[in-house]
Amino acid sequence: MKIIIPAYQPDKKLLLLIRDIKENSNYDIVIVDDGSSENFQPIFTKARNEGCTILTHTVNRGKGAALKTAFKYVLTGTSENEGVVCADCDGQHTWQDIRNIAENITWHSSSIIMGSREFTGKVPFRSLLGNTITRYVFSLASGCKISDTQTGLRGFSVRLLPWLTALKGDRYEYEMNQLLEAREQGFSLFSIPIETVYENNNKSSHFRPIRDSVKIYLPILKFSLSSVSCGLIDFLTLFILDWLTGNLLVSVVGARVISSFCNYMLNKNLVFKASKQQHGKAFVRYYGLVALILLCNYLLMDLFTNIVGMSLLVSKLLTELFLFFISYYAQKRYVFSQADIKR
Repeated sequence: MKIIIPAYQPDKKLLLLIRDIKENSNYDIVIVDDGSSENFQPIFTKARNEGCTILTHTVNRGKGAALKTAFKYVLTGTSENEGVVCADCDGQHTWQDIRNIAENITWHSSSIIMGSREFTGKVPFRSLLGNTITRYVFSLASGCKISDTQTGLRGFSVRLLPWLTALKGDRYEYEMNQLLEAREQGFSLFSIPIETVYENNNKSSHFRPIRDSVKIYLPILKFSLSSVSCGLIDFLTLFILDWLTGNLLVSVVGARVISSFCNYMLNKNLVFKASKQQHGKAFVRYYGLVALILLCNYLLMDLFTNIVGMSLLVSKLLTELFLFFISYYAQKRYVFSQADIKR
């Protein structure tokens, strides 16, 4: 079992964690010095003297890059066949929780095993707010509920490492990419409750709230951008066709035909990047979904405008809001799913 610890400008809490692991197990520890300055080299020297393997980046490349460096080392430089546990260097993860994650890898070899913080007691406001927002955005985008999307304590069997080394992202967004793409690769998510530890109000964290939050949310926003853009096309086209024809059914159908083709092309080539062998099946699935959504769209708008008495504008907004997430989830999980071509 390998314990991987990415470290940038670490303090003595890293050494305390190393000693806890060494005193209670025979686990190997791999530390990635992610471009720390000379002032912090004595920490790494002491870690090396404790028997840790130190991998070094000459410049700071980010947490994701550090993790991938360690994964490649495990795959090519050792005979590790159990798995790896990734932990942070800032004192947030206890030895007991690390051991619990490690012991579950054998039983969940096809899962990302996550140490899920419970966020009780005195939790720094920025940590609580950041995780809450990300949790709900992730849930809306993926259809999967996870209580702690930002945990750095994660376990992986060796079979996941080739995928993890090829996964995009070099900084904090890398860990979100793991969660977003796991199911498409046939892997599941498994959470284990862990203790929530914040020392000194978590000031040792190198997470940059604005810059790194944008990178974390970017994959989710990318998945949604195509649907939003084509929703605007559908919205404008509906009113143009309604003005030209005065017929609600013709307007709804015409607007959806135009916007759905734009949506299909964007999703196929830019969002989900479907493989060539998927195109025929994805096209049939996509327009089957379009027909279903179109029927629901017309029925809901007819209900809102002719029975409830709402204006066309309000009924359109309510209808699209209701159908947006249903359409997105179906496209991600069914239309452009790669699971059927991987098996």
